[in-house]
This record gives sequence, structure tokens and C-alpha cells, in this order.
Amino acid sequence: MEYVYAAMLLHKAGKDINEANLKKVVTSTGTKADETRIKALVSALEGVDIAEVIDKAAIMPTAATAAPAAAEAAPAAEKAEEKEEDTEAKAEEAVAGLGALFG
Repeated sequence: MEYVYAAMLLHKAGKDINEANLKKVVTSTGTKADETRIKALVSALEGVDIAEVIDKAAIMPTAATAAPAAAEAAPAAEKAEEKEEDTEAKAEEAVAGLGALFG
């Protein structure tokens, strides 16, 4: 995770996200830099517009879209509770059945 944070820090500072800069940031925190992870991150970020990704991740749902989602969550929770109760009842029946076998 520290490698991703280092890349975000470099992006925020307007620096190039390359192996040398990532290694400097990671080692400056007192952490030993893993060359393999650094290379993998640089490779994965190649061609990625970090500012665009951050903007998309920062978009929060509006109140109009959040209300229907909350309304849909209530029936799902009720179904989960019913399923749990049904599972418990089946388990009790199974235990009772085993008791009958052994008298």
C-alpha cells in the first residue's frame, strides 16, 4: 500500500512516477524498498491518467440516488434474517432427528 501512496504523493507534487522517484519516497519513510513491487506499480500505472481516476473515485452519490438504494437494502436485510432463521430451524430438526436414532 505504501507504494501506491508514494505514487499518489509524487503525482500530487507534479513529479514523474518512475522507479527511482518511488524508491526515494519509500526509503525516505524508513521502509525497505521492494524493487519488484516498484517495477510492477510503475508498469501498472503506465498510460493511466491518475487525476481522472482520483476524480472518478471522489464522486459521491447524491441524495436522490442514495434514497432508492437504502430502500432496496431493507428488504434484502429482511430476506437474510429469514434465511438465517430457516437455517437455524433446519439445524434444530437435524439434531432432533439424530437424537431419535440414538434413543
